[in-house]
Amino acid sequence: MQYIHAFITGGIICALSQILIDKTKLTPARILVTYVVAGVVLTALGIYQPIVDWGGAGATVPLLGFGYSLAKGVAKGVAEQGLLGAFTGGVTGAAGGIAAAIVFGCLFALICPPEDKAKD
Repeated sequence: MQYIHAFITGGIICALSQILIDKTKLTPARILVTYVVAGVVLTALGIYQPIVDWGGAGATVPLLGFGYSLAKGVAKGVAEQGLLGAFTGGVTGAAGGIAAAIVFGCLFALICPPEDKAKD
């Protein structure tokens, strides 16, 4: 059942993104930033945690989940280190995802080198 919940949650998030792309003049970069900020705000308001509890990876993997990870890291950092934790907690909370993105990005760049699109 967890797979179905994750699929539904991730699907709704992706469908909302596609609607924003199709029906507005927002660029993908602005939608990306909006989603990360929305994840932080929804986490701060206590709204996103129940979505994560129900949707699992469907809620934590998309960009809203990155904002969620940042907000949870900041909250933990502030609880442990005070004001300094507000600056370091977000990076600490999202370090696993950031490191994975860098490692897998480099790995795939080595495995699949880019080619010129212009072929004569």
